[in-house]
Amino acid sequence: MFYRNLLIVFGILLNASTVNAQEKTVSLEDVMRGKFYARSTGGLRSMNDGIHFTVLNRSEGSIDKYSYETGEKVATILSTAEIEAQSGEKINFDSYQFNATEDKVLLGTQTESIYRHSSKSYYFIYDLKSGSLDKIQADGKQQLADLSPTENKVAYVYKNRMHIQDLEEGGETVSFGQGKEDALIAGAVDWVYEEEFSFHKGFYWSPGGNYIAYYQFDESEVPTFSMDVYGKGLYPNQDVFKYPKAGEVNSKVSIHIYDVHNNKDYVVGFAGEEIEYYPRIKWTQEDDELIITTLNRHQDLLMLWKVEMDMKDGIHVNPLFTEKAPAYLEINDNLRFLADGSFIWTSEQSGYNHIYHYNKDGKLKRQITKGDWDVTEFYGIDEESGYLYYQSAEEAPINRAVYRINLKGRKKEKLSSRKGWNSATFSKGFQFYINRFSSAERPTYESLHRSNGEEVRVLNDNDALVKRLAEYQLSAKEFLQIPNENGTLLNAWMIKPQDFDPAKNYPVLMFVYGGPGSQTVKDQYDAGNGFWYQSLAAKGYIIVSVDNRGTGARGRDFRTQTYQQLGKLETEDQIAAAKWLANQKYVDGDRIGIWGWSYGGYMSSLGITKGADVFKMAMAVAPVTNWRFYDNIYTERYMRTPQENANGYDDNSPINHVDKLKGAYLLVHGSADDNVHVQNTMRMISALVAANKQFDLFIYPDKNHGIYGGNTRYHLFTKMTNFIEENL
Repeated sequence: MFYRNLLIVFGILLNASTVNAQEKTVSLEDVMRGKFYARSTGGLRSMNDGIHFTVLNRSEGSIDKYSYETGEKVATILSTAEIEAQSGEKINFDSYQFNATEDKVLLGTQTESIYRHSSKSYYFIYDLKSGSLDKIQADGKQQLADLSPTENKVAYVYKNRMHIQDLEEGGETVSFGQGKEDALIAGAVDWVYEEEFSFHKGFYWSPGGNYIAYYQFDESEVPTFSMDVYGKGLYPNQDVFKYPKAGEVNSKVSIHIYDVHNNKDYVVGFAGEEIEYYPRIKWTQEDDELIITTLNRHQDLLMLWKVEMDMKDGIHVNPLFTEKAPAYLEINDNLRFLADGSFIWTSEQSGYNHIYHYNKDGKLKRQITKGDWDVTEFYGIDEESGYLYYQSAEEAPINRAVYRINLKGRKKEKLSSRKGWNSATFSKGFQFYINRFSSAERPTYESLHRSNGEEVRVLNDNDALVKRLAEYQLSAKEFLQIPNENGTLLNAWMIKPQDFDPAKNYPVLMFVYGGPGSQTVKDQYDAGNGFWYQSLAAKGYIIVSVDNRGTGARGRDFRTQTYQQLGKLETEDQIAAAKWLANQKYVDGDRIGIWGWSYGGYMSSLGITKGADVFKMAMAVAPVTNWRFYDNIYTERYMRTPQENANGYDDNSPINHVDKLKGAYLLVHGSADDNVHVQNTMRMISALVAANKQFDLFIYPDKNHGIYGGNTRYHLFTKMTNFIEENL
């Protein structure tokens, strides 16, 4: 979805630091060289014991084991040198995965991306006890290899089919599911599931290893989209892939359960239900119980189905739980099953996202968290202690804190101590967690804690960056609230020039994203865009960002006001905020601009057209220009189909408002954007030309939605900086 895209484009949105002004001013070159990026401890994987973690040391070609408590390396579990010594094979692995008992390691090599999350590799399996090395026996690269939790087997996807290879001597490989290029996929997922339901692995071993539940896609009727890839050759190539736009047909999806030992394949049936999507499947703690999540096409009716395996009668499918929303439901990974068969679920049924406990029959036992605030992340439950761990926006929508509470909804404790943005990563068994904190005044600070919040040690304080920041003239990021036309207060931030004089008038550049559930107004360190804004502030610009209606962490009703009319209320709020700014004594109301990327590009395009009397200039990077051109899962969640809601699609399409354009307008797109197709910009160009409107355009050949690689990003931000200086 768009918000994830923006996070990938800019990195996690982190807010600018406030320090004592010194001599240096931030330059665009400083920003592009990454001088202000904060270090973080990535790539840690908890081991089963919960007191050690592993890290892939790429420079040494090793998997190293460390103690959580001391941070000291205690062992090298595996290295390329050891593999070569034992097997004679030199394997430069770039990924690894332990089996359930941590005595085998699955190694991926020569990994290459497919889409946003998916990839393919050559896979090897190393036995840590015997030192033996096996390889998946396939002619080409494979996808999604996964070791059995109980046996010496590996499952994987190859040529769109499921395979299980027995790793015992003389073991065979069995294949199942239907696979055909551009038509049938077993064990992986199609483009739109990967993009909008945020997963790409389409099969899962049961806890006892007796079954594999897997997705089967038939995308043969899904329309294709094609992009020219120019490359360096004499003739371009075409990238053709299945892409269901709003209102178009989806893949036909079924869920199968494969009996590993009896070589039987069961199709799960759902009699009498209108099911369009299967966004999650998950085994309970029992080897013969699978839970399937289903959605209707409007994505306002969700059901959990319990599938029970019966060796005599096959499978039994029964509804377990149903949730109906007044507008739409968002999918998450918060479902957890307890040993007694009960489960944890998060829901907005109260108007805010909270944690609920249901019994094994799907009946509510209790609501665990309560209040006019959202639980924003659920980290899990430690059944031994009875505590659940979560992140919430209880203090304020612009902040995050980490909490724990017991299953009865009592003994609530705030674990994080610093005000700003906190998140947590727990070890297995919930003995330790890493708290990652930052704020507008502080780069990332990482510390290790016991599960009760007690700090064990500091992992990373970014002290060198703090000292570097002290060398620069930086403006504080001020948080404020701006009223819209009906008096609703909208969260906002503002960065003023470093030599700000309230008696002067300054031009304003507004940054907008504005999509459903998103946030740009966060008390968080901004290592990327935030320092570009500091460089613009040094040139005499005020930078402002406003979270309009429809954005996140303010409850269901605030977010879903934009339902079936994307762009309408959001644009009204941005225009109202610009008018409010124009009335401030220190703002030059005739020099207000707006820019955004992706959904933000859509918003800035609406700003310069619908708000032509307010905005002097706009920049739209990779914008949607009509929701008819975007994928159906994302778009229909918020808009329903074009056949049902034609006016909702067209009334707020910037294409249909180009006649209003007065100011300077820059359109930017990557020609190989598989997400927001360059078709959006081409249609906007046609409309602008037909209306005889002048504008600026730049296309980055063969660049995707992120528009990066080599000097690309530097070139783009130089172009935008120049455009701002020339037109604002």
